[in-house]
Amino acid sequence: MGDSAEKFLTPVERLKIEARIAEAEKLTSGEIVVMVVPYSYHYPLASMIGSSLLAVLFGIAVSLLAGKDSMWFFLEVFGLSFIVLHELIKRADFLKRFFVTASDMKEEVGEAAINSFYHRNINLTVDHTGILIYISLFEHNVRVIADQGINEKVDKDVWQEIVSTIIGGIKSKGQAAAIAAAVDRCAEILAAHFPLKSDDRNELGNKVVIGRS
Repeated sequence: MGDSAEKFLTPVERLKIEARIAEAEKLTSGEIVVMVVPYSYHYPLASMIGSSLLAVLFGIAVSLLAGKDSMWFFLEVFGLSFIVLHELIKRADFLKRFFVTASDMKEEVGEAAINSFYHRNINLTVDHTGILIYISLFEHNVRVIADQGINEKVDKDVWQEIVSTIIGGIKSKGQAAAIAAAVDRCAEILAAHFPLKSDDRNELGNKVVIGRS
């Protein structure tokens, strides 16, 4: 699942979003960062659980079909199938998702989004007016993290509108347009509380961040 973030937006689409971020920041002193990651966590336990369960079922099925009632035969089939299935599930997103709970994904995305917010120094803008739009592909999850300066004036529930816009766009294969629209909406919200200052500067850049770097 490593290259899914690279394929999510074409180079041209990234440039268009970056241009929208630049235009958005002409309206506000706030800073908007868009980040797309392939996953927020590797979920190694999912590969273990999935491969163990399927290997047990496969071992039983093969033993029955072969007419073998030997435990050693079952363990041999189980061991070989476990190795193959573990590698398969580890690499196949659609299989791994069957063995990860929604609550685990929600928790991991939330933690990763906050970590990225601080890792990329979005919390260090002069007036604490940075926003991170964080899109995690494996989990099909979007988070908007706003700094304390914004949260003091803007209700956190407002950001759910941004999340819904992006998720809707992804479902309809129009993710680039949806992200651009989300950036525009963020600018409108921010401009109402944090209009552009005469000495404003671009503190975080406009580049769409791809991957967990």
